[in-house]
Formats: sequence, C-alpha cells, structure tokens
Amino acid sequence: MKEKYAIGIDVGGTNTKFGVVNKKGEILVQDRIKTNEHDNVEEFIDDLAEKLNPMIEQYGGPEAFVGIGMGAPNANYYQGTIEYAANLKWKGIIPMAELLEQKFHIPAKLTNDANAAAVGEMQYGAAKGMKNFITITLGTGVGSGIIIDGKIVLGHNGFAGELGHVIVRNGGREHKGTGLKGSLEAYASATGVRDTAIELLQETQHSPSLLENYPINELTSETVFKCAEQGDSLANEVFEFTGQILGEALATFVHFSAPEAIVLFGGLTKAGDLIMKPTRQAMEDNLLQVFKNKVKILYSDLQEADAAILGASALVW
Repeated sequence: MKEKYAIGIDVGGTNTKFGVVNKKGEILVQDRIKTNEHDNVEEFIDDLAEKLNPMIEQYGGPEAFVGIGMGAPNANYYQGTIEYAANLKWKGIIPMAELLEQKFHIPAKLTNDANAAAVGEMQYGAAKGMKNFITITLGTGVGSGIIIDGKIVLGHNGFAGELGHVIVRNGGREHKGTGLKGSLEAYASATGVRDTAIELLQETQHSPSLLENYPINELTSETVFKCAEQGDSLANEVFEFTGQILGEALATFVHFSAPEAIVLFGGLTKAGDLIMKPTRQAMEDNLLQVFKNKVKILYSDLQEADAAILGASALVW
C-alpha cells in the first residue's frame, strides 16, 4: 500500500504556515504566506494554492492525501468555519473547510490552534500514548486544548476549552482584547508578564532593578527573563507572581478533568525553572489530597517552529 500524507495548515494573525506531513510526524516540505495581505478569503486561498499545489503534486496528487487539517483562531470543528476572528481581516463566518475542499479536492478539518497543538502532542509529542491531558500554550495569549478519553473537548458549539479566559483574580487586571477582568491570559501570557513588570516598577517602593534601564515601551517578557537570569530580584518577583497564578489555575483544571499530565508549550516555557518552580508549588498547594503528586507538568517536545503544522496535520489521521 502506498504511503499516505496529510497537509497541516496553521493560520496565524501574521503568517500562515503549511506543509506536507507523513504518518510518523515528519514535515517533508513546508512554506508560508502572509495571512492578512488579502482583504477577502478567496484571494488568501488562491495565494495558498499557488504554493501548496506543487507540493501536493510532488507527493502524488490529491488521492495520496488523507486530508487537510487546519488550526486557526475561532475555528469551529463541527461546522468547519472560522467565526468572528478578531485578529483576521475576514469578518463574520468563513466556511473555510468547504473552501479548502473545493480548491484542493481533499477532505478538510478545522479546529482552533490550541486544540490542534493538543492533538499534535497526542499524535507525535510529549503526550503520545496518553488519553487524558491538557495542553496549555503560553505565548502572546494563553490557549488550551483538553483531551479526555482520547478526544478533544469541543462542547456543544465547538468552542470549549478557553481556559485562558477563566477568571483567576475577581475584578483584576482588564484584558484589552476581551474586556474581561482578571482572566488567566491577562497574567500568565507574555503580555501579562510584561504588564506585571510595569505594575511592580510603578509601585512607589520597590527594590532597585535592572528593568529600570529599559524604557517602558521596550519591556518584554524576554527582557524580564534576561534580568531574572542575572539575579534581579524584581524580575524574579514577576515570575514568582506569574507562576503562583498559573499554578492555582492548573489546580482548578486538574480538579475538573483529572489529567495524567499538563503539557506546556510556547515562548514563556523558555523561562524554565523561573516560572516552573512557583507554578508546580502553587498547583500542588491547591490540589485535593487525591490529586497531589499525581499530575505531571511537562514541556512540549515538539519543535516550536514545526508544532503548529504538525498539530494541524494530526487532525486528519
């Protein structure tokens, strides 16, 4: 029997990455296009086809492919649609799976980017062989994918699993994108780390800090990490605070789904023990006895550059 392939497409606010993937999780060829250079989705798909069609032909044409998997913001798995995505130019409800199938003559499936990451971990990554785990992506925002009994939790409308928008500090910091006050994403994202650093620097009494050498508009989670690595006490306090909030939230997530593991992925994980130690401690401190020391916190072992394509492609197997 001839080898079959999958196509993985990751739609980000800036770039769309795509590639051909085999069953072992090897990306055989990949490329990217700009996402928001096109005012309408049809032009976007034409641009995608210009680069993807030669890849499809190279690996045996449409009949050699099991399917196309796409991870995208606000993607509805049940309907195959992207719905009211705030960071995309195409407004309203886009019938993306249908448009892909018409263009490429290959079955297409869609889910949100964090769900795609979770499926990728189960198929190829740190959660291979697991049936119950949660993936948390810690980047510009906080995404999540929940796997229970080997299936993604989608809910009745396809949008379940928005753990980044769970309220962790009642009446707390306002999230600029959603207007929610005190959500996990407002604290445990790269943006949240930066905002915490600014808040601590603006307090009238704080210890001298290397962070004061940077103009406010140049502060990033990366600068906070660099200063913390050099032993800066205020930068370390930022990660202690962030880890405390993240760990408390993870304890809540453990209580509702009893996962075997929580897999962390994304830029913030590069802070290593600076964020992991307080996160583990806060999680264990807030767990019922029956869950204590039973849930692993793992780092994703998928290459960050490839994970989005792999995760999307895993949808079709």
